Amino acid sequence: MSSLRFLLDDDALACCVSCGLCLPHCPTYRVTGLESASPRGRIAAMRWVKANDTPLAELDDEFVTFMDECVQCRACEVACPSSVPFGRLMEGVRQTLAESGRSLSWSRRRLYGLLGHHRLLLTGSTVLAAAQRLGMVPARLGLPKVPVRRSTLRPAPAPEGAEVWLFTGCVMDAWMRPVHAAALRVVEATGATVALPGRGGACCGALHVHAGLNERAMKYATGVMRSMPGDAPIVVDSAGCGAALKDYGHLLHTDDAHRFAARVQDIHEWLAERVDKLPPAQARWPVPVAIQDPCHLRHVQRAHANVRTVLAPYADTVELDDDGLCCGAGGAYSVQQPTLANAIRDRKLDAIGRSGAAVVASPNPGCAMHLAAAGLDVRHPVEIIDAAVRGEVPSF
Repeated sequence: MSSLRFLLDDDALACCVSCGLCLPHCPTYRVTGLESASPRGRIAAMRWVKANDTPLAELDDEFVTFMDECVQCRACEVACPSSVPFGRLMEGVRQTLAESGRSLSWSRRRLYGLLGHHRLLLTGSTVLAAAQRLGMVPARLGLPKVPVRRSTLRPAPAPEGAEVWLFTGCVMDAWMRPVHAAALRVVEATGATVALPGRGGACCGALHVHAGLNERAMKYATGVMRSMPGDAPIVVDSAGCGAALKDYGHLLHTDDAHRFAARVQDIHEWLAERVDKLPPAQARWPVPVAIQDPCHLRHVQRAHANVRTVLAPYADTVELDDDGLCCGAGGAYSVQQPTLANAIRDRKLDAIGRSGAAVVASPNPGCAMHLAAAGLDVRHPVEIIDAAVRGEVPSF
C-alpha cells in the first residue's frame, strides 16, 4: 500500500467545509490552540496527503504526530453541521499507518496483544500491582492503584436460561471487577437472570481499532460474538466497550455481526427501560454526585441521558458546565500522550471543582481511572445504585 487512498473515503473528506464549528469541542485544540490539533486541521492534512498521493515511506513525522495526538473523542461529529464522519477517517489513517509500520512501537504492539490473553493479563496486572506497591511504577504514567487480588464473579448460568448477557471485557475485568459484581446485583435486582461470556469473550478490540490494528480487532470481535450466542440482549458497563460492540457490523461487514451489534445496550440504556423494577433505596447517596459523560457514551452511543434516569432515585446528581468536554483518558491515550491528556484533564477537574460535588459518577474504566489518578472519588453509576439499594452508602 503506497498511499492513504485505499483507506480514506473521498466523499467523507469532501464533507468538511472548514467552518470551524468543531473547534470549541475539540480537546486537543482547546489546550494547544493549534490548527493542526483540530479536526479541521487534521482533515486538511489528510486531503493534502491524498491529493499528492504521498507514498507512506515519505510521510513526515509531523503528519504522524498530528494523527497520534487525536483523542478520538468524536465530539466534533456531534457539532458538525455537515456530518463529517471524522472517527471513520481517523480509523482509516491509523490503520494505514499501523500496517505500514509508521506508528506503534514493538512494545506497544505486544501490550495490545496481551489484552486478548485474559489469564496472562490477570497475571501481568498482579505483577503491576506489586510493582506499584514497591514504588517501581513512574507516577508520570498516571496509573490508578491496580488491585492485587480480585474477587471471583459467580459462575454464569446456562445461556439458555439467561435473559441477558453481561460483557466483562479485559482491562475492566482485571482492574475494576467490583463494578461487574455491582452490575450483576443491579441487573438481577430487576428480576432478570444474567449470563457471563464464555471462552473467547475477553477483549472487544476497541483499543486495537483506535490504534489501527484492525486485523487483531476483527479476530477478537469474532471471539466475542461466539462467547455470547443466541438472541438475548447484551449489556455493557464500559462505555468504550459498548461502542465497540455496537460497531461490529461496520468492523466485520457480515450479517451475523450486524445482528449481534443490534443486541448490544449500554447497561444504563437497558436499566432505564426497567427503572420501575429496581428496588427503592435503603439509604440515599449522602452527597451530590457529578456526572462525567464518557465520550463514547455521549458522542458515539448517544445514550448518556440514561445515566441520569437510573441514578435519579438514588442520588442527587450535578451537571458539569463544560458541555461534555473530553477528560483526556481516550482509552490508552493517557499513557501514550500523558502531557496532552493531563492538560485536557485539568479542564475537566476545573469543571468538577466548580460543581461542588464530592463524588464523580463515570461509566467508563478509562475515564474513571484517569480521574481517580488525579485524586478524585470516582464511582461507576451501578456502584452508586448497588450501594443505595443495599443501604451501604459510605459516609463523607
